[in-house]
Amino acid sequence: MMRGGMGNMQNMMKQMQKMQKKMAEAQEELGEKKIEGTAGGGMVTVVVSGHKEILEVNIKPDVVDPEDIEMLQDLVLAATNDALKKADELTNQTMGQFTKGMNLPGGMF
Repeated sequence: MMRGGMGNMQNMMKQMQKMQKKMAEAQEELGEKKIEGTAGGGMVTVVVSGHKEILEVNIKPDVVDPEDIEMLQDLVLAATNDALKKADELTNQTMGQFTKGMNLPGGMF
């Protein structure tokens, strides 16, 4: 192996370490984001973090009908799925900048 090849390898390793650090910082920032999902025209709101942890569930009193608990459950489900979908989109946008141009197996981020 030529001597110049080792220098390139070290340089590449440094670049990878820099990128890993930036990725870790971006992951951390994602965890601090709050993403809101809604259902029923805002009657039910679910807030998740960028790490997909449920932070809040808000239900407007007018949507609570003891005769129709199923509808309320559906709204909570829909709002939660909406929030999680938005969290996924944010994660893909944020982490996607690190994978552009790389041939990584699908679904890594």
